[in-house]
Amino acid sequence: MSLLADTPDTRNALAAPASGLHWTPGFARLGPAFFTRLQPTPLPAPYWVGRSPAVAEMVGLDPAWFAGDEALSAFTGNQLLAGSEPYATVYSGHQFGVWAGQLGDGRAITLGESTSGFELQLKGSGRTPYSRMGDGRAVLRSSIREFLCSEAMHALGIPTTRALCVTGSDAPIQRETVETAAVVARVAPSFIRFGHFEHFAAAGRTDELRALADHVIARYYPHCAKSEQNERFGGNAYAALLEAVSERTAALMAQWQAVGFCHGVMNTDNMSILGLTIDYGPFQFLDGFNPGHICNHSDTGGRYAYNQQPNVAYWNLFCLAQALLPLIGEQEVALAALESYKSVFPREFEQRMAAKLGLAQPREGDRALVDATLKLLAAEQTDWTIFWRRLSDHMAGADLDAVRDLFIDRAAFDAWHLQFAQRHEGEDRAAAAQRMRAANPKFVLRNHLGQQAIEAAQQKDFAGVDTLLTLLQSPFDEHPGFDAYAGFPPAWASDIEISCSS
Repeated sequence: MSLLADTPDTRNALAAPASGLHWTPGFARLGPAFFTRLQPTPLPAPYWVGRSPAVAEMVGLDPAWFAGDEALSAFTGNQLLAGSEPYATVYSGHQFGVWAGQLGDGRAITLGESTSGFELQLKGSGRTPYSRMGDGRAVLRSSIREFLCSEAMHALGIPTTRALCVTGSDAPIQRETVETAAVVARVAPSFIRFGHFEHFAAAGRTDELRALADHVIARYYPHCAKSEQNERFGGNAYAALLEAVSERTAALMAQWQAVGFCHGVMNTDNMSILGLTIDYGPFQFLDGFNPGHICNHSDTGGRYAYNQQPNVAYWNLFCLAQALLPLIGEQEVALAALESYKSVFPREFEQRMAAKLGLAQPREGDRALVDATLKLLAAEQTDWTIFWRRLSDHMAGADLDAVRDLFIDRAAFDAWHLQFAQRHEGEDRAAAAQRMRAANPKFVLRNHLGQQAIEAAQQKDFAGVDTLLTLLQSPFDEHPGFDAYAGFPPAWASDIEISCSS
């Protein structure tokens, strides 16, 4: 029997050569226990909101086709691409530290996996069997935020799902108020989450759990199946997989912390098995450096505050370890597979902070300098991005006053700067400045910038989305004439509330 049985009606499918996309079964090979076949629900009168030609090229889309109406229809979910056999996957998970049971793709429908090695998924394309009480839709504001931030994170060098495009429709969507609908076409090698493993483990379905783990190892972690990679686990490929996922996740957390990124809703069903940033909801890039900052208005207990993210990631990995335990076999082996997280995260974080400080080779005392820097910034909640960029400019020859003026306590800054300057004595300042400018972006997707683009888009003006995409795709460049996008947030920015509602 074909693994692709129950093929949906494709009578209205687009001509295969037009898009340039060709499909391979990919995740669908696992069989119907892992997903439900269904078609997206159309939206009336769709329109383009934003497109990423770079992602289109990555997945192999024909540029001329991508610019046309057929692409608009396909990526809104109004018409199927030839060969596409859409599905929504089932998973479970812990939400805010509590077991939530069965979840799944409640508003995301995967079109399939292209032969270029990427899954294409429509978020906001209608109800699925896993929507629970939801409507399966996404709204314009959250869709623009995900589109822009996906591409921003990629340009920052942070592993992430990508965003191909956003389409909009004037169809009304009820949230706290009535908003309009949108669909994000997002792309990743895989959208498999920790929660996929939790789902089958919780139900005692070891055969499906093993099939899923074997699929992930074969496709994304083949080294885990090799004896030289898992020999310390007695040849246990599943323990090696857990260790590899732990180390990727640790590195991701270090990158988030270094750039000042807050995810906002780090549930186990929002954790990628590939160590990608996934599911952009109530995220935020820090303005002032407040280690305890909570970006999610729904997170009343502060579980997902900025300074809690590394510990939460480890907690989520522990949940993954519990899910994989039927395959790993021994609890001690599973715990050993998690152990490297505790060394990889601090090492990766220190390396990234050293780059931000322009340090070429590690020396004794560097950790103390990093700690002193974080303490200095936290004392006055100094703007994270502006401080680092001005410090980079100073290393390149700009006046120190631009950095010093960020602080009320000048004596504290002067004492810190003496420590910083002494560390760089005898070094090549130009080389240090180059390292710093490559590690400290000028442009990040601040909440107020996103909000301004959203408000304009709600009036059918998408120029702000395009401008932000251009800046965020090369965030380390100067972009003369666009300094306003790299300035301090306005006073009203602190009143923006971002919640799980989207």
